[in-house]
Amino acid sequence: MTGPDPSTTSVPGSANTLTDVAGLRVGHHTMTGAGELTGTTVVVAPEGGMVAGVDVRGGGPGTRETDLLAPTASVERITAVVLTGGSAYGLAAADGVMTALADRGLGLTVGPLAGQIVPLVPTAVLFDLGRGGRFRSTPDPVAGVAAVAAAFDDPVGPLDGCIGAGTGAVVAGLKGGVGSASVVLPDGTTIAAMVVVNAIGSPVDLRTGELLSGRLLLPGDADGLRRPSETELAALRPAAAPRHPRHGAPLGGELAVADAVSVQNTTIGVIATDASLTKAQCTKLAGVGHDGLARSLEPVHAMFDGDTLFGVSTASRPAPDPFEYHDILCAVSTVVARAVARAVLAARSVTTPGGSWSAYPDLVPGIRGAS
Repeated sequence: MTGPDPSTTSVPGSANTLTDVAGLRVGHHTMTGAGELTGTTVVVAPEGGMVAGVDVRGGGPGTRETDLLAPTASVERITAVVLTGGSAYGLAAADGVMTALADRGLGLTVGPLAGQIVPLVPTAVLFDLGRGGRFRSTPDPVAGVAAVAAAFDDPVGPLDGCIGAGTGAVVAGLKGGVGSASVVLPDGTTIAAMVVVNAIGSPVDLRTGELLSGRLLLPGDADGLRRPSETELAALRPAAAPRHPRHGAPLGGELAVADAVSVQNTTIGVIATDASLTKAQCTKLAGVGHDGLARSLEPVHAMFDGDTLFGVSTASRPAPDPFEYHDILCAVSTVVARAVARAVLAARSVTTPGGSWSAYPDLVPGIRGAS
């Protein structure tokens, strides 16, 4: 796809996060107590809802209410999107999100009386079971309520790192997390992405140790990035190598444990814009966002990932003409790729009874730039 080069024609939004799309709220609930390493993230629409689409590319997705987003479905706007850990168990967090939003009067009106509303909350999960040490320590409705509270009560809190749905995320053998990025096009349209990076594939070029999507970063994304030294590269390669889905060991590596279980991962996220888009256009937005994952992770969209991206529009700006929409789509892949890189750079090493995962910046000291 050709179009304007975002690195020369565009700049990040003021916060360089999903909240640069005016009206969106993001809330994280992080679970790091005894046996826990997981969490839930919610993206709440402005009053009146947001138009949305979805594109699922991985072979092992866990989702809820995504059928609502088909262009042929009658519902035009949704209330929120939930991204959560806990695999299929984590879908329960959406119950709490619905309750909390309904208590705030947000949702689809379905009756003539006050309170007769149904919040519409499409949800996607990632696999992080057991990473804190206790297999069934997963997000539940209480986590969903807490994530909504954070979205309204702490709107300027941290949005990237090992928080919310990214708390237990792992990418290859490195610690993963949540990453965000935004861009403002020359005509004033804002596009932003928030990605929870939890993939079998690697975000690193194993020849050099550099991030695969590092070349796409804009000034202010992660200033001061450098190529790892040979000593750092030797330590980085085993952790950054893609994992084999059967046993979780690095591809080409030796099994560390007999009868090891297969790994399960999944990268999930939200791409947002303030341009007025249809559901079909939002679906295309999500689809092109997967190109950003393909530029950032190798391999990607595996049968053992459940890679799922949502595309949403707050519709606060006019509808783009075909050429303006083309420019939006040209920017989407890069915004997603930048968000992946920023997630890897925002991660922190962690050790729990369930395992130990080093973060990229801790294996390459001093490489972490501004975030």
